[in-house]
Amino acid sequence: MKLLLAGVTGLVGGHVLRLALEDARVSTVVALARKPLPAHPKLIAPFIDFDALAPDATWWRSDAVICALGTTMKVAGSQAAFRKVDCDYPLVLARLARAAGTPAYVLNSAAGANPASRFFYNRVKGELERELATLGFASLTHVRPGLIGGERETVRAGEAALALVLGTLAPVLPRRWRINPAQRIAQALLEAAIAAAPGVHVVTSDHLS
Repeated sequence: MKLLLAGVTGLVGGHVLRLALEDARVSTVVALARKPLPAHPKLIAPFIDFDALAPDATWWRSDAVICALGTTMKVAGSQAAFRKVDCDYPLVLARLARAAGTPAYVLNSAAGANPASRFFYNRVKGELERELATLGFASLTHVRPGLIGGERETVRAGEAALALVLGTLAPVLPRRWRINPAQRIAQALLEAAIAAAPGVHVVTSDHLS
């Protein structure tokens, strides 16, 4: 199968890219990137600008899209900039892929995603999920991790402290509150894309710990 990936330079997206390239069920990986990626026989890595995506590019037609785009409020600098990366870009990507005939879309969302949430982060994730449901994908999966575990290029102090606490308490915590390893999330994203089960599906954090 042919996979279209976005967000491959992030923690989860990087794991998705590696797993997809290693998986014999995947014949071609198109990784939308804004910086060079190591060459691989299965990899197509066009340089793109998410503010100026070419709607007629041939690689929009794939068997499935996996979107792991995301940022933080600290990195984005404002709510508007955060919304652009975590909602607008994934939605534009979905519309172009769907218009080209791609039947399946898998989103790395977040636990608590809800368009009516009082919390901006969860509200944006929920709004994206709601909009994706209107695009007519035959298969749509939202993977909703909680705290993501793994080695990031940039250490997030708050997440590091919370991870230490949750890691210590893991044996007595309900599964939905445990740390979700980035590789487990990536595997769930990849399996959902390959299966492309008809309908709308949600993979919750308790299945990712």
